[in-house]
Amino acid sequence: MSAAYPENGQIYLRPITMADTDRIVAWRNQDRVRRNFLYQKPFTKEGHEEWMRTQVAAGRVVQFIIWEKEPNRPVGSVYFRDIDPVNKKAEYGIFIGEADAAGRGIGTQAARLAVAYARDVLRLHKLMLRVFADNRAAVRSYLNAGFTQEAYLKDEVWQDGGYRDLILMAVIFDTN
Repeated sequence: MSAAYPENGQIYLRPITMADTDRIVAWRNQDRVRRNFLYQKPFTKEGHEEWMRTQVAAGRVVQFIIWEKEPNRPVGSVYFRDIDPVNKKAEYGIFIGEADAAGRGIGTQAARLAVAYARDVLRLHKLMLRVFADNRAAVRSYLNAGFTQEAYLKDEVWQDGGYRDLILMAVIFDTN
């Protein structure tokens, strides 16, 4: 592990590489993970490799693998997308891919590291996210990481035979 990686006592974030493709595809295709994403189509190796080439390599996205220190293993991913250098904002996303790592506070720890990275390294003014309102654990996690609710969008997304509400959350940094 490099000292340059964002870390805390239990986890660190390391930059994603093309070697992570199979793991990301497997994680994202799990029903428990996919259900909480707006993008519902099955993830493919080709699609992820294209994402790596056109988004990550081009600097439009910064993505990390969440690495649990004990046991020494990858458990999920965080990313900043739609990075807007003019308005100094981006959208945040996260997922815990390993089922046994979910519900243990790792997502909150990763979100706190991501918020610090957005403020200190990316020098953003605003970091926002979208979360399904019925994903109560994620909403609590984001609140604990410093995000606040900005909007509640009723019946925003049609999924699995019904509409789901969406919450917009953000953290704003004092950049003056």
